[in-house]
Amino acid sequence: MDLQPCGCGQGRFPRASTVLTLPDGDLARRYTGACQGCGAAREFLFRLPAAPVDVEEGFRYGGPEPSRLIDAGEWLWVAENHARAVPAGARTLPEADRRRCRSRLTAAVAALDEVVKFVPPGGARVPFTAVWTALGRTVYQREPGRFRAGRLVAVRSAYVGALRRLG
Repeated sequence: MDLQPCGCGQGRFPRASTVLTLPDGDLARRYTGACQGCGAAREFLFRLPAAPVDVEEGFRYGGPEPSRLIDAGEWLWVAENHARAVPAGARTLPEADRRRCRSRLTAAVAALDEVVKFVPPGGARVPFTAVWTALGRTVYQREPGRFRAGRLVAVRSAYVGALRRLG
């Protein structure tokens, strides 16, 4: 929701949520609130998965299919922003700070996993058609090489290594 700013440019807003039944019988979660910048009403409606998502293997954002809400460029932006929040030498920080760093790196790995879902089977890269937002196109066009499958896997591996070093 924060990736979709209000017309005034403000991205974040305080929100309340409720679960509701859609006309087709599926469940959805509705988030509502007022923009902190201009007071405009904000609303987002997300269809919930038909079956529970198994998260036994660790934190992840979505199911096995590519996102229809957040494009590949936005997911890469999310991953990089989480990783950038972890300072060099984080393993020497106090435990509370290391815990925050672990959380950020875990989210960065999960976001990269979302980017990889856009690589077609047998493909070598995320296609440009997998970005449909202004932010996603900007990220993709700035350095298209970041969307190569091998590079995504290497960056993910580096994040996992940093996560392991944090203990």
